[in-house]
Amino acid sequence: MEKYTDQFISMALQYAPKILLAVVTLIVGLKVITWITGLLQKVLRNRHVDESIIPFLGSILNVLLKVVLLITVAGMFGIETTSFVALIGGAGLAVGLALQGSLGHFASGVLVLIFKPYKVGDLVTVAGFTGEVEEIQVFTTILKTLDNKRIIIPNGSITSGPITNISGQGEIRVDMQFNVSGSESIDKVRKVVNEVANSCPLILKDKPTDVLVNCLETGIIKFDVRPWCKSASYWDVYYFMQENIKRQFDAQGVQAPIPAMNINLAK
Repeated sequence: MEKYTDQFISMALQYAPKILLAVVTLIVGLKVITWITGLLQKVLRNRHVDESIIPFLGSILNVLLKVVLLITVAGMFGIETTSFVALIGGAGLAVGLALQGSLGHFASGVLVLIFKPYKVGDLVTVAGFTGEVEEIQVFTTILKTLDNKRIIIPNGSITSGPITNISGQGEIRVDMQFNVSGSESIDKVRKVVNEVANSCPLILKDKPTDVLVNCLETGIIKFDVRPWCKSASYWDVYYFMQENIKRQFDAQGVQAPIPAMNINLAK
């Protein structure tokens, strides 16, 4: 029994410093990696680098430094780092084959950052969702929807379909339609709509607000109304026009259409 006890004590004295040093190195290394990643992002922001790229570069640096840290800690235990690197390479290949979809999302994230179909802060419609781009990560893009939901979309789903960048041009036309009674004067309706458009501070005054007759039906005149505004003000202008045109129609006696009804009397 004393023999095994002596061997245990001997091994503990031999390996305890290595284990302790490895644990300390791991803990300190993780804190240093977090600090370095934060420092990189701060430097990039101070240099006014595109906000879309900063989290992406930070994520890549964080992963690379953690791999180096793990190899270093393994070396402290006496593991041959060359064998360890080969083992990581083999495991990486196996994981890569198993995660082909995730690698596709990674490649899509790189394409988004290179070609920049959108950037952080843009209002976009992608993969069936509309919202403001909060962050472009390695595998996903995060949107904040108009009703304040947080949507996380895989980058592969975004690049495989149409991308509508509502903020892309800086200015946007707000298309809407209003119906009035067929007996109303076209000029009167156009005058009322233009008065409402002129009263909205968010509508651009250097561009005309189109008030066009879309079609004439039995008892109905359909108007297309198309003001222009800054992209960020799209929904504010849309709801302003909807509410205030209704108010002005009521105030100035513009009649809404009465739905036609066919009644057949059976003999």
